[in-house]
Parts: sequence; C-alpha cells; structure tokens
Amino acid sequence: MHHPMLRVRVREVHVALKQRKYRGAAREYPLDDHLVIFETFMGRQYGDNPRAIYEYMLADPRFSEYRYVWVLNDPQKVRTFPQLEKANIVGLRSKGYYEAYAQAKYVITNSNLDYGIMKRPGQVFLQTWHGTPLKKLRCDIEAQEGNALNSLEEIRSKNDLDVVRYDYFIAPSAFAAEKFTSAFRLKPLGLEHIVVQTGYPRNDLLSHVDEAFVREQKQRLGLPEDKKVILYAPTFRDNQHNGAGYVYDLAIDFDRLQRELGGEYVVLLRVHYFVARQFDFDQAKGFVYDVSSLDDITPLYAVSDLLITDYSSVFFDYANLQRPMIYYMYDRQAYADDIRGFYIDLEELPGPIVETEDELVQAIRSAQGRAQEYDEKYRAFRQKYNPLDDGNASRRVAELLFDEK
Repeated sequence: MHHPMLRVRVREVHVALKQRKYRGAAREYPLDDHLVIFETFMGRQYGDNPRAIYEYMLADPRFSEYRYVWVLNDPQKVRTFPQLEKANIVGLRSKGYYEAYAQAKYVITNSNLDYGIMKRPGQVFLQTWHGTPLKKLRCDIEAQEGNALNSLEEIRSKNDLDVVRYDYFIAPSAFAAEKFTSAFRLKPLGLEHIVVQTGYPRNDLLSHVDEAFVREQKQRLGLPEDKKVILYAPTFRDNQHNGAGYVYDLAIDFDRLQRELGGEYVVLLRVHYFVARQFDFDQAKGFVYDVSSLDDITPLYAVSDLLITDYSSVFFDYANLQRPMIYYMYDRQAYADDIRGFYIDLEELPGPIVETEDELVQAIRSAQGRAQEYDEKYRAFRQKYNPLDDGNASRRVAELLFDEK
C-alpha cells in the first residue's frame, strides 16, 4: 500500500478494532499479579532477551509462584523447546493473545507491541530491545524518506504510540542508553527515566562458553567437527521490499567461497528476521547452512570461529567472545547516505572493513593471524559497548522488574 494517507487511515481502523477487542478482555478479566507474558519479534521466535529472562525465572525458586505466557505464531515450537511446556502459548492477535495481555501484571518484549494493547493501571511493561545500535533507529533516521513501508512522519507517530506504554527500557551500556533515549524520543515524551543500564540477558551465555557446549551445538546443527565455522549475518535494507516482506540479495558468491575456502571452512547464513526470502543452496550443500529460521542466534556465536556482518548489531554481542570479525560493507556509502546512517565512527570497529569479494576472501584467509592486531581495539570496544555483559544481566533485570512491587 504505497499511498501514505490511505495507509495511515487503514492502520487507524485496524488499531481501533484491536483496541476494542482488548477493552473487552480487560473488562472481563482482573489483573493477575503472578502472570508474566513474553514476546519476541512479534511472536516469530522463542529467543533473545525475553527468552533469557524467562529461563532465568524458571531456574530461580523465588519465582516458583509465577505463571507464564509466550506469544508464538508457531505453537509447535513447544516440541523443540521443552522449557515452553511450562508456559501457555498464544498466537499473535488471537483471542487468547488479548486475554493474556489484559491479565498479565508483567509484559516483557524485545520489539514493537501490537498497538491494540493498552496498558492497564498496575501493569509493568519492560522493553528489552534487541541490540546495541550501529545504524540509526526510529526517530533518528534522517538519511532517507522513511523506508519501504513508512514515511519518516509515520515512523515517529508509531514510535510515540508504542513507547508511552513502557516502565523500563533496558540498555547494555551508557552509549546504548543515550541512543535509545534519542531514537525513541523519550525525552520529549518525558520518559528518559525509564532507561536502565543492566547489560543484555541474552549475552549471559557468552560468559561461560566451553568446548562441551560448542561440541553439543555443532552436533545439533549437523556441522563437521574438522571445519572452522564462519557466521555470516547481514542486516536487511529498508528500501528493499516486495510486498510480502523485506528481501535481501546475497552479495557473496558462495560458489567462489566454496572453491577457495571449502577445504577449511563452512558457512552459517543468518539473515535478519524481517527478510522473507528463502535461499536455495543445493549446489553449496555441506558448505553453506541456512540457519535463518533458528530462534536463537546466541548458540551460533558460540560455534563460530569468525563473524562476517555489515551493519547488524550482532557484532556487539559477538565481541564478548573476542574472536575475529570482518565487516563486509559493499554498499557502505549508499547505506550511510541514503538509507540509515551510523551512530559510531567505523574506525572503532575491531576488525577490517572490506567492500569487494576479493577483499573479503583475503580477509577470511588472514583472519586468524590478524586477531592480535585488534587486541587494543577490542579492549576499548568492549569497555565502551559491553561493560555489563558479565553473565549477570538476567539477574539484574529480574530484580529490577520484580523487586519494584
């Protein structure tokens, strides 16, 4: 729907209908002080910070009286994740979804919440977000006229509807706290006080990765034991959309990589959850593994010897492992000028920036030997961007949220 005025009007009607459903559920059900609802990427995944907080609560006897709801569009995930057997599963925007939100005292999400959800008196909403920002977010975006789905005006209007519901907005660093405050317009809305620096719960696992865990995850993924693992995790482009979702045209010739590096490496491809396209790697079978549909990226960090990314926030998390990283920014100038723009000086990045496939292949070949070259950058980078990723972020967030009463 390309006409902005019509698009806005249709959204307004949809929101009004959803709010009506929600008000009906709120009238029917009282607030439950021991009910917690979790949502990751609008029901697409069981993962990220909400999962880490949930599993921390399951393991802590202090929370034995609490009951849990997970928003999941695929209820069959319970078969894959036994932890979900202890939660009630509801689908996004289902009748049970609005009933659960109307009852839950605590709401934990990492992305936009449905605009039909209206906060009731006594509810506590936590926004964990899903990454330290390199690229500009929401209301800080100025480099282009919005994206394929929203004008800049629409982005800002939707932002204000969303953020007024939150009591807490966690951040992994002072840098992230500052950028979230700006990007989500928290100061103009009188909400700058909701940002709390806790570290990211999802990164607790990275503080104690051992060989046994790596072996277990490699077996689970069907990876060969005798090959090094490259994780390639590019982000989406705001201006690439086909009507069904964002698309991404791979800018890597995997056939060439297999010819030149297949004897030593395998590649895990992890595209952004926005990207709708499915990739066919029949010719590269045994070399490229498409892991985009997996719910949790953190175990992929653990098994990877090298990360290749572009503007995705994954490198902030991966830096906790102090392993080599390569930044493949083949459209660097266009991304900076026409799509998003950056919050940080790219010279801070603890790894080489490459813009061509020739440079990428050479950087992969020399990655292991160049690790020490970036030691000082790594120390400065982690001190600035990951100072609280010490394995205790889940505990800090749980105590912040549940000790408030």
